[in-house]
Amino acid sequence: MTTVAAYAAPAAKAPLERTTIERRAVREFDVLIDIKFAGICHSDIHQAREGWGEAIFPMVPGHEIAGIVSEVGPGVTKFAVGDRVGVGCLVDSCRECDNCKAGLEQYCTGGNVGTYNAVGKDGEPTYGGYAEKIVVDENYVLRIPEGLSLDVAAPLLCAGITTYSPLKHWNAGPGKKVAIVGMGGLGHMGVKIAHALGAEVTVLSQSLRKKDDGLKLGADHYHATSDETTFKELAGTFDLILSTVSAPLSLDAYLSLLKTDGAFVNVGAPEEPVALNLFSVIAGRKTLAGSGIGGIPETQEMLDFCAEHSFGAEIELIRADEINEAYERVLASDVRYRFVIDTATI
Repeated sequence: MTTVAAYAAPAAKAPLERTTIERRAVREFDVLIDIKFAGICHSDIHQAREGWGEAIFPMVPGHEIAGIVSEVGPGVTKFAVGDRVGVGCLVDSCRECDNCKAGLEQYCTGGNVGTYNAVGKDGEPTYGGYAEKIVVDENYVLRIPEGLSLDVAAPLLCAGITTYSPLKHWNAGPGKKVAIVGMGGLGHMGVKIAHALGAEVTVLSQSLRKKDDGLKLGADHYHATSDETTFKELAGTFDLILSTVSAPLSLDAYLSLLKTDGAFVNVGAPEEPVALNLFSVIAGRKTLAGSGIGGIPETQEMLDFCAEHSFGAEIELIRADEINEAYERVLASDVRYRFVIDTATI
């Protein structure tokens, strides 16, 4: 066991505070990672405040982790001391179900183990990346390519893969019109990735406040959803709409923007149910879908893709003692576009 410093929420809705946690000793197939940077995801806030249901406390959030390998178990073959690595939203899975065998560990039917706010196979709670170190089985560790600096790579482990996976699955690419709803931590990555895949990209945001940024990151068009003419002008336009927002939307209004056989895919998860008139999907044979992160092989593919296209996330680097302020700023949409904690300050 190793004692490390971390930032934890002691109880639901309580401010995060500096504390210490125990990391397990390195087992045969484990990798010990010195965490250098940890992204702040909106889902950290949902869970620390029990917005998605009952949670485990104390909670050390953080599933956008980038760092350096400092020790490996005797059976480890994939990594060596000194390697640049990342850890995303899951640190284990059943490894036996059809989804795990297909590299879709995020949909493990036996139940995957979240990087935090979960219970590992050893019966111990998992603690995430707002900490100095983490121990993870090598099969759930990613290699960060040399072309990506660790600070801008960290958010790719959630925000990057959460948008890359559905864009690939629904065939975003040349000749396709793709809309990204929301221009935040997830949305800005959706714009970059959809553009790099060759799609014609439109941002649908509440206002035009971030229009210049959106166009600079690769959007071809930018529309304000607060303008009621937007939904009339864009009716029947898109092959794919990717919603990255965690606020409840009028699904019927957004489904009207799809072409026949178009898909509206949710990666943002509101805390409350949303309403739907089924005629919105029946008319036009439209698909209403969801997508959750990505499996380990696809996450590695995404990291390599981002390195090949020379981009990471747009970040604001903060000190650990600024986490609580950062949470409030995320809720106020006051970040461009991902807070990343410099873990040297923990």
